[in-house]
Amino acid sequence: MRMDAGRDESAAHLVNTLAQDELVSILRTYGEEKRAQTVARAIIAARPIARTGELAAIIERTARARRPADPSATRTFQALRIAVNDELGELERGLDVAECVLNAKGRLAVVAFHSLEDRIVKRFLTERSGRASRGSRHAPAQESSREPTFHVSGKAAPHARTE
Repeated sequence: MRMDAGRDESAAHLVNTLAQDELVSILRTYGEEKRAQTVARAIIAARPIARTGELAAIIERTARARRPADPSATRTFQALRIAVNDELGELERGLDVAECVLNAKGRLAVVAFHSLEDRIVKRFLTERSGRASRGSRHAPAQESSREPTFHVSGKAAPHARTE
C-alpha cells in the first residue's frame, strides 16, 4: 500500500501495532467507517495479521454480522492506504506548490476520488479565491487577509488569477 517503498511505516505495521483508539481514529477519519470501533476490535483480536486476504476476511466476518452485502474491507483498506502514504497531507502540499508555480494565466485541475480529498480542495480554493467561508452560528465567517491567487470559474474549473 506504500507509494514510497522506502518509508518505514507499512499498513501491516499499523494493523499489527497501533493501539485500538489510534486504529479507530484512522478508520473513522480516513475510511469514514461508521463501525470503526467494532472493526478495530476485530483486527486487534486477530493479531498478528500477515496478509491482506486475512485482514479482508476478518473485516468481512465482522461486517456480515450487521450487513451481509457491505464491502467494509474497501473502507478499511482506503483508510490504511491514506494513513500510510499521508495522502491528504500530500494533497495539501501539492496544492500549495501548484499555487506557487502556476503562471498568471495557468489553470489548476484537481481530480478528487472521495469526499475527504474534495473537502480539502474546496477549502483551499475558497480560501485562495478570496471567497469567505459561510461560517456558522458557532464560528462566524471571517474575511480573508490574503490577496486572492485563484479565480474560480464554474463549479470545478478553477484557474490562476489573470491580473
